[in-house]
Amino acid sequence: MQKMHSKIAKGASDEVVWMLEHPPVYTGGTSATNNDLLNIGNIPTHLTGRGGQWTYHGPGQRIYWPMLDLSRRQKDVRKYVYHLELWIINTLRCFSIEGQRRDGLPGVWVRRNDKNQPHRTDKIAALGVRISKWITMHGIAINLDPDLSAFDGIVPCGVSDGGVTSFADLGHIISMEELDIAAKRCFEAIF
Repeated sequence: MQKMHSKIAKGASDEVVWMLEHPPVYTGGTSATNNDLLNIGNIPTHLTGRGGQWTYHGPGQRIYWPMLDLSRRQKDVRKYVYHLELWIINTLRCFSIEGQRRDGLPGVWVRRNDKNQPHRTDKIAALGVRISKWITMHGIAINLDPDLSAFDGIVPCGVSDGGVTSFADLGHIISMEELDIAAKRCFEAIF
């Protein structure tokens, strides 16, 4: 990622979006604290230079790392984060999932129909970015069908008043390829 970032900054490469699926790992951003590591078991931890706190990455989760030159657009970090969230929300809508933002909490959430907690929202997509020389790094993680119990090992993104969900948990069984097709179409409409 650092090498690609450098090439884009020098004008030696076009912008790219990497699509990844990690083996199980907990990654910590610049705001991560060890107090949010609860019971990590055998899952390795890795500190990154992105923003945010602890999250889990693993099989069944699609990670998109846009490496974009914001000097070609607008040098506005908040707008970039807003557009990443919009990208996720629009992608979810392709599969009849209504995503939403939560004030002060980057990422995308879905409202759950839980009679015990009628206003409960669970996170379906995390967001953590780094911007250097106006070139973006890291990005978003969308939960397609990961092992949701892995999120029990941490306080995900430092938030304890909601859970974590996935397409499969919500009853939407789709392939990674189907997600990628929708995400590409929605990305191109925004960026």
